[in-house]
Amino acid sequence: MSESMRFLRNVLGKATLLFVAVNLLFATTDPLSFLGNLSLYNGPIPGRQRIPFGEEPDKAYNLSLNSLEAMFASHELTAGAKPVDEFRVILIGDSSVWGFLLENQDTLSAQLNSADLTTPAGHSVRFYNLGYPTISLTKDLLIIDEAMRYQPDLIIWLVTLESMPHNKQTFTPLVQHNPGRVRALIAEYGLSIDPANPDFKDLTFLQKTLWGQRRPLADLLRLQLYGFAWGATGIDQYIPAAYTERANDLPLVTEYYDLEPDFTADAIAFDVLDAGIARAGDVPLLLVNEPMFIADGANSDIRYNFFYPKWAYNRYLVLMAEQAAVNGWLYADVWQAVSNDEYTNSAIHLTPAGEVQLAAKLLELIHPLLNP
Repeated sequence: MSESMRFLRNVLGKATLLFVAVNLLFATTDPLSFLGNLSLYNGPIPGRQRIPFGEEPDKAYNLSLNSLEAMFASHELTAGAKPVDEFRVILIGDSSVWGFLLENQDTLSAQLNSADLTTPAGHSVRFYNLGYPTISLTKDLLIIDEAMRYQPDLIIWLVTLESMPHNKQTFTPLVQHNPGRVRALIAEYGLSIDPANPDFKDLTFLQKTLWGQRRPLADLLRLQLYGFAWGATGIDQYIPAAYTERANDLPLVTEYYDLEPDFTADAIAFDVLDAGIARAGDVPLLLVNEPMFIADGANSDIRYNFFYPKWAYNRYLVLMAEQAAVNGWLYADVWQAVSNDEYTNSAIHLTPAGEVQLAAKLLELIHPLLNP
């Protein structure tokens, strides 16, 4: 063998050993959580006003990923220590809270912040948008669990029946790709979710290697790179000029998941609501049954909207009120608080004017809770 061939063999051999060693080290140390906390946001890049989510990254300067650490590290909530004169309120919920089809200045959190509230003790009330698209109470619980690190003084959790069927708890990617965190919550709060649920995306050893984790690593980098465009433009969502309006003519369907007309509280995920309240501990948590569009077109005699047959939603309203009374929850039902013409492409997505109406109602509810 020639000298040059031996040299090439040695280089390739060492490179292969180094590649294997680095991948083994990555798989055994699992550094993604640590890497997710490394962020240019709240530094060279301003913190985002809502959790990263985006289906068209090149237009939205945003993307969806599954690292809670990176999602929070990019958010304005994590910009340094909590100010001593701040009364911190976090908003939890689905895409209606996140603000689908809304600019940041039109979201629920922005409307609430525009009220410039102060507490009786003189603390400034600041609302933070921790809503996240997809409808699942367990997804919300994951976010509450992480948000408690940032010392909220009040949590407002907007919910709806669609977030409560048991089979909706693990359908969202954020839950599926954080099985360790979810299983810890299952164990701590005795949730009815099966820890062996096949929806959970448990990684094999090879998938934990540097090579196997190249997509999540690329997402972490892309989030930082899109941050520069976000910082320059304030754009974090692609809002089309036209969209399909919420359905007013409804399908002739009376079924709702596997629920029966007289379903009981254990048929839906009230245990996850209990867990969220327990996780909040001494921090007041206000549960809010969020507003929704009420159709008056075809089949509106049997359905409220695209989501709900009337029998299912009416039963849910009764059970929510009963559970709140029995458990001593802070609970408000505002499902009819917004005018019917202030919904956009969904029965729960609001126009800017609709967010103003909802904010006005919430401000009434939270005034008694503003005690630092």
